[in-house]
Amino acid sequence: MAEQEQARGQGERWVEERFDGEDWALDEISRRHYERCQFVEVDLTEAVLTGCTFEQCEFANVKFNAATLVRCALLGCTIRRCSFFDTAIEDCKLAGTQFIECELRSIRISGGDWAYANLRGENLAGIKLAGLKLREADLTEADLSGCDLKRADLSYARLHNTTLRGADLRGADLTGVRLRGVDLTEVRIDLAQAGLFAAAHGARVEP
Repeated sequence: MAEQEQARGQGERWVEERFDGEDWALDEISRRHYERCQFVEVDLTEAVLTGCTFEQCEFANVKFNAATLVRCALLGCTIRRCSFFDTAIEDCKLAGTQFIECELRSIRISGGDWAYANLRGENLAGIKLAGLKLREADLTEADLSGCDLKRADLSYARLHNTTLRGADLRGADLTGVRLRGVDLTEVRIDLAQAGLFAAAHGARVEP
């Protein structure tokens, strides 16, 4: 078992491989590079992934429950029907990655770059996203109610029909965001943002 774990943790590279039904629970995996690989029903429960890179990979029904991802990069990946119960994602890059019907509500995110990520329709209610880079992310019809979005980079993100009830947007970068029609019920915003929202709804903001 120890030899297996060691083999999985030492900077190897995999291209166009398929991993189906494998049990990687509790494994420590570091500095591995996966390109155009498929992960189907892989169990990563309580695994620790450090410095790994996944390029254009597909994940289907993968269990990330209680796993920890540190400084990993998931670039242009598709993540479908995967479970992230109590998963910790720390300082990771998920540029252009698409989430489809995933369980994300108890995910814990600390820093990182999720620019261009596709989170359409995903339930992110109550998640702490403070300081996260979500530039040009697609959050159409996503549920962000009660989210901590303080100082998040939401510039040019798509918020069409996004639920923001009770979210904290103070200090978030809303440059280029179409604010007209965004429901601000119980949303916390700062004075600068209040001017942006007022202007978006046709008000004349004057000193």
